[in-house]
Amino acid sequence: MTNATQVTGLLLAAGGGRRLGGRPKALLPHRGRPLVENAVRVLREGGCRTVYVVLGAAADEVRARADLAGCALIDNPEWAEGMGSSLRVGLEALTESGGGARAVLVSLVDQPGIGAEAVARVLAAHRSGDSLAAASYDGKRGHPVLFGADRWADIAASATGDRGARAYLKAHEAEITLVECGDVAEPYDIDTEADLGRLQ
Repeated sequence: MTNATQVTGLLLAAGGGRRLGGRPKALLPHRGRPLVENAVRVLREGGCRTVYVVLGAAADEVRARADLAGCALIDNPEWAEGMGSSLRVGLEALTESGGGARAVLVSLVDQPGIGAEAVARVLAAHRSGDSLAAASYDGKRGHPVLFGADRWADIAASATGDRGARAYLKAHEAEITLVECGDVAEPYDIDTEADLGRLQ
């Protein structure tokens, strides 16, 4: 099996855009379409044949307005608790699916500066169910991140609030394969009104 068939994409797209006046990030316009569509396309072009999308804020509106055909859509009723809850829900859905994924590549909906090349590089770092890899930007760890399936339960157990997998990654820092992506991507977030200028 190739990495592309073993690694599933997991897009965290549940945020309510609190600092954006409550505009759900998944629906922010980018290149004429909702931002969530761009993020799904990047995962697919980077090599993830299967993509799970965790929705939260305005989930029904996202379903209605965004073309997410072929994606597995998961609702996170606890989305307001932060990214950790979305990561937990996504990993639980993957575990329960029985789809045979040996790893998951996690990306965030609000990082449009990270494209398919960065996804492909991190995906290529998958070796086994114990794999742990992350994109780095000038040596600083960022997204996307890759978790082998053997690690999912422990990561889900540690994912709380807005920290996502940060605590787990810090505890296992020596085991992370860092994949430099600073030459092909920019890891900025769309968090505030000032950041909206980065969207096209």
